[in-house]
Amino acid sequence: MQLKKENILIVDDDINILELLQRHLQSWNFHTYKAVSVKEAVQILRDTKIDLLITDLKMPEVDGSELIKFVSEHYPSLPKLVVTGYPSVQDSLAAIKAGVADYLTKPFTKEELGDAIDKSLGNNNATSTTNSRKQTAGVHTERSRSTKAETKKDNAYGEIIGASEKINDVIQIIERVKDNKATIFIKGESGTGKELVARAIHYQGKFSRAPFIAVNCGGIPENLLEAELFGYTKGAFTGAEKNRDGFFQAANGGTIFLDEIGNASTAVQSRLLRVLQEKEVVKVGAQKAEKIDVRIVAATNSDLKEMIKKGTFREDLYYRLTVVEIEVAPLRERKEDIPLLVDKFLFKYGIEFKDRFVTITPEASAILQRYDWPGNIRELENVIQRSVIMCDRIIDVAHLPDSLKHTIDFPESELVPLKEIEKKYIQKVLNATNNNKTKAAEILGIDRKTLRSKLNG
Repeated sequence: MQLKKENILIVDDDINILELLQRHLQSWNFHTYKAVSVKEAVQILRDTKIDLLITDLKMPEVDGSELIKFVSEHYPSLPKLVVTGYPSVQDSLAAIKAGVADYLTKPFTKEELGDAIDKSLGNNNATSTTNSRKQTAGVHTERSRSTKAETKKDNAYGEIIGASEKINDVIQIIERVKDNKATIFIKGESGTGKELVARAIHYQGKFSRAPFIAVNCGGIPENLLEAELFGYTKGAFTGAEKNRDGFFQAANGGTIFLDEIGNASTAVQSRLLRVLQEKEVVKVGAQKAEKIDVRIVAATNSDLKEMIKKGTFREDLYYRLTVVEIEVAPLRERKEDIPLLVDKFLFKYGIEFKDRFVTITPEASAILQRYDWPGNIRELENVIQRSVIMCDRIIDVAHLPDSLKHTIDFPESELVPLKEIEKKYIQKVLNATNNNKTKAAEILGIDRKTLRSKLNG
């Protein structure tokens, strides 16, 4: 008897149902895999190409609905069939929403199971619906692109994109400080767009024609930062062959943005304090001070108050820097801005990749809005850039990294005797070999008699 090409995974904590389903499937020549838990099912999915998932919903520890969500995002093309003894309208709707091809209530006949399997394996409705949805998404995006200038006007402030309350609060502060030269301190997690806020402060105000100099204090070696910031004179140190201005002199009349100010050494902190107090800088190796007119905007993702307690950051400098404070919220606290940012990055990389404008499906967009984005806007931009490269014309769930998709938090396994673990592994091998004991014994490196003994032990 020749097996069909389809591999079907059956998941149910009821051994009797598993055996019944397997018998029916084998009578139709399908190759079957069995799992008594969601955890075991996930392991099989990772190791084996499965063509159809048949799963119960009500299972101990982790239920089947979690498995359906996991499969819908990690294996979006895999058809899913639900069999359950506890039907409910809520479960049915959730299953349909997750893309389940059919929904069977126990008890069911062999014919009903066969019809459901045929429908699931040969069901083109989901594909047609997906294609239709994608086309609709494409039309929607084309329309939205035609009004992109209007959208950007409504939801952009300089390079800052967003319409959330937290972004509006930031913009309100910028509006108050943009036309004076008060020292401003921007705090926020890495990747939240602190430099964009600094640029908005400069370019939205009346000093926009003056220089804007951005300095990453964490990106310059500690022994060079002082000279780079304040300049140096000829002979001040080995390699100083001529007088040279620093970033402060280059920013004279405008704005200097000191990113990651927490990385500055105590020597740099002392010099910076003098700049703030006296409005003058002294080059490394010089005696004479130079008057300077610079607005200082500093930023960090470090906890400067904690650094003050540890003695690694000057308290007097901290209070000089924080005349006006702006806190940029992490992306997880302003998720309503994600669609606007996605639109911006799709447009950006559409241009960068030679008019390769792509769209995004509602399902993929929903995953982006659900994720917490520990890397904030920078991480979101990287994901969109990668997805634009990986897709043809439409970004769908399959084009998103697995790290964004649904995960299952399995409870910690109990400590069990080695014999029990061995027995479970033997059963796994038997499932993989379609209960062929000779082949299973060969894979395990034991003879059939030993295999039988271990199964009965």
